[in-house]
Amino acid sequence: MSMLDARLPFSLLQFYATSSYPCSYLPDREARSQVATPAHLIDTRLYSQLIRVGFRRSGAFTYRPWCDACRACIPVRLPVERLTPSRSQRRALKKHGHLEARELPLIQRDAHYALYSRYQTRRHPGGGMDEDSSDQYAQFLLESQVDTRLIEFSEAGQLRMVSILDVLDDGISSVYTFFDPDVPGAAFGTYNILWQARLCQQLGLPYLYLGYWIKASRKMAYKANFRPLQGYIDGVWRELSAQELAPDTAPLRR
Repeated sequence: MSMLDARLPFSLLQFYATSSYPCSYLPDREARSQVATPAHLIDTRLYSQLIRVGFRRSGAFTYRPWCDACRACIPVRLPVERLTPSRSQRRALKKHGHLEARELPLIQRDAHYALYSRYQTRRHPGGGMDEDSSDQYAQFLLESQVDTRLIEFSEAGQLRMVSILDVLDDGISSVYTFFDPDVPGAAFGTYNILWQARLCQQLGLPYLYLGYWIKASRKMAYKANFRPLQGYIDGVWRELSAQELAPDTAPLRR
């Protein structure tokens, strides 16, 4: 990992590395994070610069991967003006174009938590988040010191999807999206990324930040389907090649 750019206004922050913990994405690997503190000083302006050097937030926790012997996590973003949807992505836009989107205050709602719990149970069973309490849900998605928006998507009055996003100086950071897992043939996740890219364009913001991408992780594979995709590697944002984005069929090293 590159060091922090000394030109950026991080002088009021402190950075520490966590102890090792089991990696959530690659089996039999240990992970560590570098954490930026104190949280209350990280406003939209400062977070916009932190995300450009590979950080991300989870609630009030701002971090980036800081593993001892692994560089598999790559921060990625979409340059939205150059985004070229594939045929299947265009179908998703058409399929769900009738969804009604509305911005709501960043507060907890029973219907949102119920959808979140059902989504985790169906899509990510045994991952830990399927056991999140309402307080854990709120800490993860509703605690924020930056410009965070909650977007609710509904269909004929039926809640279908909730998306949390941060509006930054140069783009939007896709924090987390959960949706109805029981609609046959739905492509809510794909539609949501394209919807957020369109919102970037409407706001005149060049990038949609999608968090981390790991080539060997099936959970992350969907991010490689959006092109062109830029990655932050060795302290520089650059476009990832088709070869780099191709699915990894090699066995994982332990």
